Amino acid sequence: MCSSTTNLTDPPMGPLDAVWHLANLFLPALMLGAIAAGLAKLVWRRQLAGVRWRRLAGAAAAAAAVVVLLGLVVFGRDGRMATYAGMVLATAGALWWWGFGPGR
Repeated sequence: MCSSTTNLTDPPMGPLDAVWHLANLFLPALMLGAIAAGLAKLVWRRQLAGVRWRRLAGAAAAAAAVVVLLGLVVFGRDGRMATYAGMVLATAGALWWWGFGPGR
């Protein structure tokens, strides 16, 4: 079991550090949503012609971001493989819902 050590001489996190931490926390979700929406629009070009890319990417990224937060709460840290698998499933579900399902 790993023990976490905190060096009390380290300076506290500043506002810019906090912004970078949040950006790095949500960047995988945002990129997954954008790339998955782009690929979905490419593969199902005719079926998704009436759905804007921004709508698909926003919904997919939001679903993945919710899973990132849930993974952080459940596992106590980010970056677990189960969280990434959940992000992929949530992204696929959001793309289906807004691209082909009742949300269209």
